[in-house]
Amino acid sequence: MNLKQIKWQSFESQVSLDQAAMERVVALAESSIKTRGQFHLVLAGGSTPKNVYTLLKNINTDWHKWHVYFGDERCLDSAHQDRNSTMAFEAWLNHIDIPTQNIHTIPAELGPVEGANLYNETLSKVGDFDLVLLGLGEDAHTASLFPGHRWDNNLDALAVFDAPKPPPLRISMSPARLSRSKSVLFLVSGKEKQTAINQWKAGDLIPASTVTCNNGVDVFCFNVS
Repeated sequence: MNLKQIKWQSFESQVSLDQAAMERVVALAESSIKTRGQFHLVLAGGSTPKNVYTLLKNINTDWHKWHVYFGDERCLDSAHQDRNSTMAFEAWLNHIDIPTQNIHTIPAELGPVEGANLYNETLSKVGDFDLVLLGLGEDAHTASLFPGHRWDNNLDALAVFDAPKPPPLRISMSPARLSRSKSVLFLVSGKEKQTAINQWKAGDLIPASTVTCNNGVDVFCFNVS
């Protein structure tokens, strides 16, 4: 990615970052619903997105026009506490009037191969997303795309067998599919992410840098520069 296409924004507190991210989601939802009658959002896992989801449950919107997807998932039982979907349901989705069929979870409980195949079928019926939310790991991974791994960008969903952090079995959207979005927003908090940010700003090829967007990529940062 051309580094000039990345818009970095630093915040003085976690609360201000969370609020700004929530407001960005809401603004894009309102615009998308007004223009096309739907809003297609890809969720990230992790503690920072969780704060944003908790804020979103209190907004005033037509939830029937929202469609929610997941950028990656761990191959665990469907209700396992370590799944990204479980976190999103507990923090947000269980508290709003969104139709069940509008929540497109990754069937990772079926294992990486079958689950990825089924999610590829789901995503094949979906055009470009309106917003993709992503995080950044200490090792510069994003979604379940890890450094040193290769990906088939011809696929929308990828089977992951050897994630370096548990569990090793996962499913992730590919960089190409994550890039098929009108907006991409990374949420990055914590001094432990500084090395990854330095690599990104230096132009190193890290997983996060493989996700692009015609409108540029936004990175909201707290406690990292």
